[in-house]
Amino acid sequence: MRLSGQVALVTGAGRGIGRAVAMAFAREGARVVLAARSGRELSALQREIEAAGGAALAVPTDVRQEPAVAALVSRALADAGRIDCLVTAAGLATFGPVTDVKTEEWDQLMAVNLRGVFLSCRAVLPTMMAQRRGTIINIGSVVTSRALPGSAAYTATKYGILGFSRVLAEEMRSHGVRVGVLSAGATDTPLWDAVAAPPDRSRMLRPEQIAEAALLMASVPAGVTLEELTLLPQGGLL
Repeated sequence: MRLSGQVALVTGAGRGIGRAVAMAFAREGARVVLAARSGRELSALQREIEAAGGAALAVPTDVRQEPAVAALVSRALADAGRIDCLVTAAGLATFGPVTDVKTEEWDQLMAVNLRGVFLSCRAVLPTMMAQRRGTIINIGSVVTSRALPGSAAYTATKYGILGFSRVLAEEMRSHGVRVGVLSAGATDTPLWDAVAAPPDRSRMLRPEQIAEAALLMASVPAGVTLEELTLLPQGGLL
C-alpha cells in the first residue's frame, strides 16, 4: 500500500473529486480525515471506507471559517497524532459572462476556493514543518492555461491557487514539505448538475482518475516533489 501508516486530510470529501481522493487514499492504507460541510455525506463515506477495511474520521467543516479549520486540524491531530498529506478539494463554480456575475457569487467563490485553500494549508503547516515531512496537493484547473469564456470568477480563484502554491512550495522546501497543484480538465462531478446545457459529461474526466493522479503526487519517493500536474481527457481539452 502506497500510503500505509500515513494520515491524509481531505477537504471537499463529501462528493466529487474529494470523495474519490478519500476513497483512493484509504484504499492505499492512509487513515483519512474527511472534511466538508455536509455531515450526512461525510458519515456515509466514513461508513463506506470502514466497510472496505479502511480507516476514516468525519469532521464536518466549513473551510471558509478560520476557527472551523483550526478545529478540524486539532481534531485530526488528537485522533491520529500527525498529518502527512493535505488535499484541498473543496470548491465551487459558477459560470456566466462577467457582466452577469453577481458580487455575492464572486465573493462566495473566493471564500471557498481560495480562502479555504489558504486557511487549510496554513493550519497544517506547523505540524508538517515540525515533522519535517508532508505533502500538500491543491486542486487546480486547466483554466489557468486555457481561457474559458464565462468562467472569470472561477478562473480567478484557480490562478490564485496556482500562484499561492508556487510561493508556498518555495517557502517550504527547506522544511521538507512538498506543495503541488493538480490541474484537471472538466471532471464529471455533481458541480455540473446545476449548470444549464453543460458540455458532454461522457467526455469528461472521472473523479477516480483525478484521485489516481493525486495518489501519484502523494506517493513519489522522499527527496522528489511533483509540483504541477495537468490531467486532461485523452480525447482532447474539455
